[in-house]
Amino acid sequence: MTKKEVDFVISNDEGVCFYQVAATVLDENTLARELAPLQKISDNHPKFLLTLDKIMPNANHNGIRQINILDWLLN
Repeated sequence: MTKKEVDFVISNDEGVCFYQVAATVLDENTLARELAPLQKISDNHPKFLLTLDKIMPNANHNGIRQINILDWLLN
């Protein structure tokens, strides 16, 4: 059995958010691998995939938002 873990979780007064971080997810296998831990979480908290990819900024993978990490850091 392969364990899957989320890279980090932020919990504050506004709630809980789950984050997965990858340099790139342009390869389908990499995208699937990085989304898998977030897809296993069965709650309604926001989930994010942070990457350096510029090709698919602000993509949405069934409720998991993909954001360019540089944009995320600047906001």
